[in-house]
Amino acid sequence: MTAAVPEDRVVVRALVALKLRLLANGLRHSVQRRVVYLLGCLLGLLFASAAALGLSLLHGRTGAADAAVMLATGVTVGWAALPLFLFSSDESADPTRLTMLPLRPRAMLRGTLLAALIGPGPVLSLILLSGAAVAASGGAASVPFAVLGVPLAAITLVTLSRAVAAGNARLLSSRRGKDFAIFGGLLFAVLIQVGNLASQSVLGRSGGQPDLSPLKPFAAVLRWLPPVSAVDAARSAGDGSYGAAAAQLALTAGLLVLLMRWWSGSLQQLMVTADASTQIDTKGVGRARAARFFPEGRVGAVMQRHLRYAWREPRAKAAVFTSLGMTTVFSVLSVVQGWASVYVVALAGLMLGLQMVNLFGMDGSAFWMVASTIATPAQAREELRGRAYAVLTYAVPCSLVLALGLSAATGQWGELAPALGLTLGALGAGIGLGALLSVFAPYTMPSDSNPMRNAAPGQSGVVMLNSFGSMLGVLVLVLPLGALLAGLLFTDGPAWLLLVIGPLYGAALAALGLRRAASRLLDRLPEILATAVER
Repeated sequence: MTAAVPEDRVVVRALVALKLRLLANGLRHSVQRRVVYLLGCLLGLLFASAAALGLSLLHGRTGAADAAVMLATGVTVGWAALPLFLFSSDESADPTRLTMLPLRPRAMLRGTLLAALIGPGPVLSLILLSGAAVAASGGAASVPFAVLGVPLAAITLVTLSRAVAAGNARLLSSRRGKDFAIFGGLLFAVLIQVGNLASQSVLGRSGGQPDLSPLKPFAAVLRWLPPVSAVDAARSAGDGSYGAAAAQLALTAGLLVLLMRWWSGSLQQLMVTADASTQIDTKGVGRARAARFFPEGRVGAVMQRHLRYAWREPRAKAAVFTSLGMTTVFSVLSVVQGWASVYVVALAGLMLGLQMVNLFGMDGSAFWMVASTIATPAQAREELRGRAYAVLTYAVPCSLVLALGLSAATGQWGELAPALGLTLGALGAGIGLGALLSVFAPYTMPSDSNPMRNAAPGQSGVVMLNSFGSMLGVLVLVLPLGALLAGLLFTDGPAWLLLVIGPLYGAALAALGLRRAASRLLDRLPEILATAVER
């Protein structure tokens, strides 16, 4: 009697084939996606190869093994953290898509692990870890430990990534999970910049070569943490400490077993537990109380709707917090690098004011409900005013906090008033110009979760007009305030007057832009609606 192919093997092959099909179908989606994917893979391969080669050239130098440990640690942190931020953009990372199928967790575990090993991520990690192992190795005795340690570390990293994703699948697939991805991605970018600045300030040069000695106390601890320990096993073997090298490999193997058990338990839990997507919302009372702080009538209702969209809709929230994150990072960099000025806060006025750009395109197909309620010029003005007031409710406090922070960091308290005046002037100019662009040059926001698609195909010109044209337009509109500030500073005049003139100037520009946009909104409603629903 011939043995039949076990069912688990069929499931494993199907999951691997599914991952290959997802990659192929993703590349067939559009030429732009293929170009971006291939270009990203090429750049990643060049970067990883250059980093691995540079680290390999440190072989035999003092501190090379410590640098290898730090690189392996960075790769580990990346694998552990990135699934939390990119969960929704990788269909194969979400195990809840398979929970309705009659699959055993063991088969799902093997199949998804093999599928996760397919792609550019594991390849780039193998290259980086190989370069780290070469830098840390110390002779022929290191070769077998490196040959075992590098693949073991790579498999552990992939397992860590999938275990984290499976353990938090319910959270990451919810709205709160998407919110966490936005906040976490911005925080991760800030931490990368902080680490970059710290490494530049700590690592000096000695005789034209980088001084790696400051890494020694950190590496002494990190080299015993798996899966970094598997890479550092080559160094231990090269130093003749075969017992320590074997222990380092065993630590990583033990972590791999624990991660597999966690992953298997998470899959089992997901397959037998229902989600909470149908729970009743009990926050109505709190929302009713908050509504008392908004103006009555349509303006207050529009403000509430816009703020709720900005808090709940991932793309709108990403736009707001990206603007805040870019301004914050730029401010921190200016302080750390020694060229800080309180006037850097004007960037916040520019970026936050432009949250008025493409208002209706962001609404998507829901804009038809808004359009059906606009029948008179007064209603059009109230719609735009409500959205502008909503932007001001978070733009003004955030600008004030950043201005106070920069003043405290630089000690330029005397420049706080004119800096705030310039910032509020830029904010008003951005609101007025954004309202005009929202009416005259809207563009479609795709409804999928791919972060590479910010607009529908064929609309790159409109996107460029909204993105760069709006920034250039605000800079031109703020030139009179800048000229006035320069004149007051050069003549030792009362620069604090800008705190009065700037908000008035910005309010005038905002009012002019809103009035002009409202006067044409009624006539432009069919075109805007067609653009908003074209997904």
